[in-house]
Order: sequence, then C-alpha cells, then structure tokens
Amino acid sequence: MSSGKVKTGQLWSKKKEDLQIQLNNLKTELGQLRVQKIAGGSSSKLTKIHDIRKSIAKVLTVINANQRAQLRIFYKGKKYLPLDLRAKQTRAIRRRLTKHESEKTLEKTKKRAIHFPQRKFAIKV
Repeated sequence: MSSGKVKTGQLWSKKKEDLQIQLNNLKTELGQLRVQKIAGGSSSKLTKIHDIRKSIAKVLTVINANQRAQLRIFYKGKKYLPLDLRAKQTRAIRRRLTKHESEKTLEKTKKRAIHFPQRKFAIKV
C-alpha cells in the first residue's frame, strides 16, 4: 500500500498504466480506511482518509491532463475540434471577427479611398 500523500510532480513522468495501478491501490486503501472508521477508528484515520482522497484527485488530474494533451495532438490541424478542446473565452469573443477578417476591406471601399482620399488641411489657430 502507498503511504498517504502523493506528490503531483512525481506523477507527470509516470506512464498511464502505472498511474492506473496507483489509482486502484489508493482506492482500495480508501475503502479499507472507511471500513476501519466505521469499526471505530481514531481521528488520525480521518486525516488519512482526507489525504487519500486528495491523492486520488491528483492522480486523476494527471491522467485526464495527459489524455487531453494527446487528444490536442491528435486533433491538431483538423477542420473541427471537439467542443471541450476549443478555447472557452466568452461568447462575444468567440463570435468576434478574426484579425484577418477585420483587416479586409470591400472593393467599393478601396475604390472610394483611392478616388476620394482624406483631405489634409493646414489650420492656423
């Protein structure tokens, strides 16, 4: 069995299989601690349960982050991205014109700018 707290930094270098094994170990340990708590364990058991729960969360976070990173690589350059991989931002920002689109001008506007340029006035005050 593992000894309570898990350091997140050490998890990033592990393979998915190792993380799954560690996750299963932590879950079985949590189950045992809960049984001991019902049987009338000490208050130290409660803190250990807390630590195990947080460790499980850390392992799951690393697994999910790695999975998302792999999916981002897979979908890179594809026409459509899954909704959960798209940039969140706000609805208004997502609907906004892109930089390229906003720099474009209509043909009529270009002609007007050429034929009727902005006049420069030298005003003496």
